[in-house]
Amino acid sequence: MRYEFRVAGIVSDTLATAFTELDSVRTTGQTLFFGQVLDDAHLHALLARFRDLGLRVTELRRLPA
Repeated sequence: MRYEFRVAGIVSDTLATAFTELDSVRTTGQTLFFGQVLDDAHLHALLARFRDLGLRVTELRRLPA
């Protein structure tokens, strides 16, 4: 399953390296992370990592295969 995570604000390159399994793109006022999510446990772990790093996920969506 592929997912996209929209995060409020511009995430630094250093902080983005905490998500090595995801690609990232910076847009106006937000950063998009996207990539393969293996299962529900992986999804919840990613969300916890965003939270623990102080990043606010404003949108989460599953991408077409």
